[in-house]
Parts: sequence; C-alpha cells; structure tokens
Amino acid sequence: MSENEKITHNVEEFDPADIEKGKTMAGLAYILFFLPLIVCPDSSFGKYHANQGLLLLITAVVGTVVLSFIPIIGWILLPIFSLLILAFAIMGLINGLQGKAKRLPLIGKFDLIR
Repeated sequence: MSENEKITHNVEEFDPADIEKGKTMAGLAYILFFLPLIVCPDSSFGKYHANQGLLLLITAVVGTVVLSFIPIIGWILLPIFSLLILAFAIMGLINGLQGKAKRLPLIGKFDLIR
C-alpha cells in the first residue's frame, strides 16, 4: 500500500456534531476503551477513540507480560515501557477531549473496532 492509499482519520472525516457530542467519551476511551461503545454506540468518533484505547490496552498487557518474563533486562525496561504507555494514554486522552482524531504513535495504525 503506497503512502497515498493509506487510510488516515482526520477531524474532517467526522461529523462536527458527532465530535462535539462525543468528545468526553472519546477522551475517557483511553481509561475504559468500551465506554464510548456503550454510551454512544452510533458515534464514529467515539468508535475511533475506543479502537485507539483498545490498541493501547492490548499493547500494555502484552508488553508487560513479555517484559516480566525476561530476566534482568526485561525488568529494567518494564518501568520505561510503563511510562511510554502512560504518555500514549495522556496523548490520546488530550486528543479525544479536544475533538482531534490523531492516531497513537507506533500502535495506532490498526483498526480493530469499525
């Protein structure tokens, strides 16, 4: 897939009323990813941030489990990894609350929830 064919989500792709209505739920998706799916199931903006929150959760769980099993080096890298996950969560929270649709760095390119 070339750079021009990649699907990217910009604020222009979402209805402004949908963004305004779902900003709070989009921000909270990085704490509980399923919250926008329950509160506003028809919101594409909410689903977008729920997807990003789910990706963050999966990355955090898998990374923590893997690093926990690696002696010494994994144990040293685990706090650094945790800070990285926290930074991504804060970035997503801020983007959601501000009504922006920016993908998370490194992990945000996958779509699990459509």
